[in-house]
Amino acid sequence: MSRFLYILSCLSVIFNSFCNCGAIKSIQDDDLMNLIRSETYVVALFSAKNCELCDNFENILTNLEEEFSKSFEGETVKVVNSQLTRLYSPTKEPVLVFFRHGIPLLYNDIPSEELILHTFVNNKEPVVKELNDETFEHLTQAASGATTGDWFVMFYTPDCVDCHRLQARWETVGAQLKTRMNVARVNKATDGAATATRFGVSQAPTFILFRQGKMYKYQIQKYDVASFTSFAQEWYKNVTPIKVPSPKTPFDNIVENIVLNLKESAMAWKIGLAATVVGFLLIILMKCRKTEKPQKPTSKKDK
Repeated sequence: MSRFLYILSCLSVIFNSFCNCGAIKSIQDDDLMNLIRSETYVVALFSAKNCELCDNFENILTNLEEEFSKSFEGETVKVVNSQLTRLYSPTKEPVLVFFRHGIPLLYNDIPSEELILHTFVNNKEPVVKELNDETFEHLTQAASGATTGDWFVMFYTPDCVDCHRLQARWETVGAQLKTRMNVARVNKATDGAATATRFGVSQAPTFILFRQGKMYKYQIQKYDVASFTSFAQEWYKNVTPIKVPSPKTPFDNIVENIVLNLKESAMAWKIGLAATVVGFLLIILMKCRKTEKPQKPTSKKDK
């Protein structure tokens, strides 16, 4: 009898283990978006069918659900073959994202219970700071030598697709560098337009490292977490530094905005110039016609 109970117990353990494998709730893209809007914390695994690494991540998350519940109240879900995957990472599945107040943080490491738990627990709040024209110089002190530390800043616009795709990765950059420097964003299209003009930023996204009164522009054509963190810590030394310009006066900002807009709209500038030239020619032609004396009509007496 005892042997029978032992076998039954073993079968029960195997069965429970089998059932727990893949126990994370599977949802669709629309459900995930609603969940992100309604829940403070959401752990989402973007998975694919017949993906061994995806199954590995899923098993780890299943084991971590209890630890997650102790650290933060939220949902742990998976989405299979999601159309949203590329929005958070350029790589194929699996993609693990931690949403905090709707802001995504990309997990960018090996499948490890310890590392995943440490990353999420230590980044329950968004890391990247949002700066604008009013707060930039006060917080960064970029022109005076940056006594608040180094700042790695992304200039973005709301209509920039690449900028949206970079949000999760930029949060990860902030999480990995937060003990070394500050990571921030500036909206160059709205409340950060004057700041963008000050640093000659004409395109989005643009990345600049501000360090000890100097600025180093990120000109590498790789937008992955490893490249960003490497540049911020070491690779910037290979870039020619530029002295941080002092904050501009309102008049300076107006002039530079006009210049940047003209550069970005070369065709409009050419059309405007052509229209101006044509306008001047028409005015000259009309003046010439007015100065011409009208000829008297010939009469029969003159013949």
